[in-house]
Amino acid sequence: MKKKGKGIGCTFYGTGYGNGFPDVSRSIAQLERDGSVTVYVGATEVGQGAKTVLSQIAAEVMALPLSGIHFVCENTDETPDAGTAAASRQTYNTGNAIKRTAELLLKEMKVTAARHWGVSTPGRISMDSGKLVHPENAAATLSYREVAMIKGQELLRVEDSFTAMTTRLDDETGQGNPYWPYTFNVYGVEVEVDTDTGKVSVVKAVCAQDVGRAVNPKLIEGQMDGGFAMGLGYALMEDVNLQQGHMKHDRYSNYLIPTAMDLPDLEKIIVEAPESTAPFGAKGIGEPVMLGVAPAILNAIYDAVGVRMTEIPVTPDRLLVALKQHEGKEGI
Repeated sequence: MKKKGKGIGCTFYGTGYGNGFPDVSRSIAQLERDGSVTVYVGATEVGQGAKTVLSQIAAEVMALPLSGIHFVCENTDETPDAGTAAASRQTYNTGNAIKRTAELLLKEMKVTAARHWGVSTPGRISMDSGKLVHPENAAATLSYREVAMIKGQELLRVEDSFTAMTTRLDDETGQGNPYWPYTFNVYGVEVEVDTDTGKVSVVKAVCAQDVGRAVNPKLIEGQMDGGFAMGLGYALMEDVNLQQGHMKHDRYSNYLIPTAMDLPDLEKIIVEAPESTAPFGAKGIGEPVMLGVAPAILNAIYDAVGVRMTEIPVTPDRLLVALKQHEGKEGI
């Protein structure tokens, strides 16, 4: 017999290292002779889209197209430390560092232009598509390339950093501010449970994810899809089968992960509530999108068959045992 059930899972997640651990990102920005900008940062790209989003942040500050930003990373000989690609911290932490560094570069470019024009108010110089505009004569402009030429052989190069706000929890009271910022989400799923075989299938799913500000909606949706797939595998399939310190399921022939055939279409809802301390309001969501999936699935299984599973993954054999035990208790 096949039974259907629905469940939700709600999560909140503190991004960054947290609990008072120093969480610092550094970056360098350099104005090239052709007017483009090179960003040097030790932010590792592991498929989450860091190179794209961080380049977009720099491009927004510099009022340049994305093609005008050269992004150099993963080279410790050239790049300053930006911390690990972990704790969903790169968009917030390193994004802030890049934003600050790009703003500093732009400030220095305006100082150079002000000296060239003989004006005393570089802060009043505006930008327009890769050009600096004279504060009193809009017809007088300097392209970024011309600013670089004014500097001559000396490349305009600046460095800045960002440190996340975090305090260690008090060991006695448990009070403190261990993380900032937090991100929030909720998953809803509908499952189909085959009580004859113990197989659980997720037939519908929806995720509403707080992102602060969606710098790149397509990348956000990709992370939501990936997080859902990973959470589903965690809940229903992935079992290392640890026995006396040895992993018995140590290859993909016995360590099962979801395929496209196991995944329903995920309805994705991006919730924008800009974070005032974040670069253009954006927060990281790399790990949060995984967390609510398993609780939602377990709640849906309970809704379908009345059995509260407390061990994951909920493999067919484990669920069948739980169903028989449940039937036995009801029989009593």
